[in-house]
Amino acid sequence: MTQPDFMSWRMEENPILRSTIVAVAVLDRSPDQTRFVDMMRRAVDLVPIFRRKVIADPMGLVPPRWADDRDFDLSWHLRRFTVSEPRSWDVVLDFARTIEMAAFDKNRPLWEFTVLDGLDNGRSALVMKVHHSLTDGVGGMQITREIVDFTREGTPRQGQTNLLTTPENGDSSEPANRLFWYRDTVGDLARRAPAALVRNGSRLARSPRSVYRDAVAVGGSAMRLARPVVSTRSPVMTNRSTRRHCAVLDVPVAALAEAATAGGCSINDAFLTAVLVGMADYHQLHGAEISELRMTLPISLRTDSDPVGGNRITLARFALPTEAGGPAELMHRVHTTVETWRNEPAVPLSPTIAGALNLLPASMLGSMLEHVDFVASDVVGSDVPLFVAGSEIMRYYAFSPTLGSAFNVTLMSYTTRCCVGINADADAVPDLAALTASLAEGFRAVLGLCAETTDKTVVVAS
Repeated sequence: MTQPDFMSWRMEENPILRSTIVAVAVLDRSPDQTRFVDMMRRAVDLVPIFRRKVIADPMGLVPPRWADDRDFDLSWHLRRFTVSEPRSWDVVLDFARTIEMAAFDKNRPLWEFTVLDGLDNGRSALVMKVHHSLTDGVGGMQITREIVDFTREGTPRQGQTNLLTTPENGDSSEPANRLFWYRDTVGDLARRAPAALVRNGSRLARSPRSVYRDAVAVGGSAMRLARPVVSTRSPVMTNRSTRRHCAVLDVPVAALAEAATAGGCSINDAFLTAVLVGMADYHQLHGAEISELRMTLPISLRTDSDPVGGNRITLARFALPTEAGGPAELMHRVHTTVETWRNEPAVPLSPTIAGALNLLPASMLGSMLEHVDFVASDVVGSDVPLFVAGSEIMRYYAFSPTLGSAFNVTLMSYTTRCCVGINADADAVPDLAALTASLAEGFRAVLGLCAETTDKTVVVAS
């Protein structure tokens, strides 16, 4: 496993930190079963890691490795049910939260896809459960675009080859090869240091103080990224459990983009501002006043040279204000803070930092994450309709892991809508309807920056 993948695997020693991603595609009609199976057969051929299972080291001395599952059975990973009354959206959300709470069979590849037929208006839903060690949100969308169709009739595909290279460190079971992980982890910084000195030798001679300041800056940045968090900023969302419940919102893409432009910021800034305004409202409902909350922000490290899929993210944890004289001013403060963290000097070293943390007891990882108030991320989806075995995807929601926080809110853009998935710890947020309503109000406040003629409809989906 790569260092970030291993971190997501190890943290599950505490089930509150379970790293399961659930995504739900709402389909306009029931997908053709033969075409669906063919699509998934092509998918596992294109993405070999979806045929692989995790092999743990019997002595626990080195990380698990990926190995081809000799008993791989595609049919085990594909399920199909027809729902009974009521046939509403709530049935899908309840199914999504239930499978999210269930641990994977770790003797098999870590994914399951389920089609739910018989929903109202002839619709179906495709519920996808994937362990975070297989891919992140961006990687997941990359894989999706490669395997789904762009017309109802199907998309001809010729000459496709494997999209993912062999996972780092290979698939060898030889102890010597697996022990390379320790060599790479412990030796990484040692190798980087002399190389950096060689590259910057002349600079060191000219300005030793500057080089020293840069080294101190990187060291301080690494400590900020890895420091434990021992208390929540929220006085309301303090409990943690393994129970989850899910909700969704729909927000117009064009309106959110216009609001971001009006504030001179990005869609991500507008999204986070909406969440923060909603959180201020939610805490007021509980008689609590807050000035800031701490969040976990996944930061993408993905480059054009990276293979499709896989995990290429790091997690930054920092505080953001919840009020600042209106949505526009708050958005600017959010933008400044987020950009500062995105450009932390140690961010490019995140895999190395993860390797160092993986040498520590897993309980220390929990202390870094369990007291964060919420997780938020946005994923660029598709601006054109996608099809699964003859069925059009109408909405596409992601319910990403809470990672020990009170809730995770993930925005996935799809055609003209932002599909917002809310995955909440049921003990931290026992009143999910109130939280959802507050988040909807937060989006409405941000969309108030748009022109009067803009469609600003925020829908609590049902």
